[in-house]
Amino acid sequence: MEPENQTAISKFILLGLSEDMDLQPLLFGLFLYMYLVCVIGNLLIILAVISDAHLHTPMYFFLSNLSFTDICFTSTTIPKMLVNIQAQDKVITYEGCLSQMYFFMIFAGLENLLLTVMAYDRFVVICYPLHYTIIMNPRLCGLLLLLSWVICLIYSLLQCLMVLRVSFCIETEIPHFFCELAQILKLACSDTLVNEVLLYCVTALLGVIPLTGILFSYSKIISSIMGISSVGGKYKAFSTCGSHLSVVSLFYGAGLWVYLTSGTAHPSRKGSVASVMYTVVTPMLNPFIYSLRNKDIKGALRKLFSRGACPQ
Repeated sequence: MEPENQTAISKFILLGLSEDMDLQPLLFGLFLYMYLVCVIGNLLIILAVISDAHLHTPMYFFLSNLSFTDICFTSTTIPKMLVNIQAQDKVITYEGCLSQMYFFMIFAGLENLLLTVMAYDRFVVICYPLHYTIIMNPRLCGLLLLLSWVICLIYSLLQCLMVLRVSFCIETEIPHFFCELAQILKLACSDTLVNEVLLYCVTALLGVIPLTGILFSYSKIISSIMGISSVGGKYKAFSTCGSHLSVVSLFYGAGLWVYLTSGTAHPSRKGSVASVMYTVVTPMLNPFIYSLRNKDIKGALRKLFSRGACPQ
């Protein structure tokens, strides 16, 4: 029996979304466009929040951090994909694959936790409006953000350290456009039971608990809104959390679709195509959802553009 050692492999092959050479220019142009829209859109949200003093509130503090997370989230996968398409080289080094996995898990986890924190923020502002500024004080907001970062950093580091014990005996092909942990474990030639148990347990904790918190928050929010007598008051309350609810639905809907379509015993490109929804499309759409449905953001963006057009 040949000895198994993870040092036996130095690179992976990212098969991408399609091997059809005629489709490569189209894929390159499409993903470059979506990436630029995502980066520019989220960057504008960050600049709008920073430049407008009226947006220096907990809601927009978390929104700007969500936009920063979206930029980093897409930047962990799309640039490498674009380089591979342009160079017609699908290779990613072993070290590069681990690094991509590490940062991908950090920002995917942050996206999840920030949406949960934002749901709590909306719960407080709707259900306890008189105590909102006391409860959602700057210290608590900073602690919630710090806690989210710490959880994601520890979880991602633990997962990557566990991958180091896994052996890959030959050059392996990943039927994906980035190094996803679940796909990597399917290609291992050593026992991955511990890795899979850890993956499913932590994914359940970081997926089920935040989603449960979001659903609980919105159940209380809807109950409070139903108790408002005036139609105008109900509309204002719904509009306060409408953008966030849209983003939550898009993110979790896309994530659920990915796991339902890619949960097969053998890796396939169906999972990679489905992953485009929550790794690229959702971060790209978030700025549009918040800017189109939010008068404060639209006003801040108009001020930002007017300053740029008419410098003093």
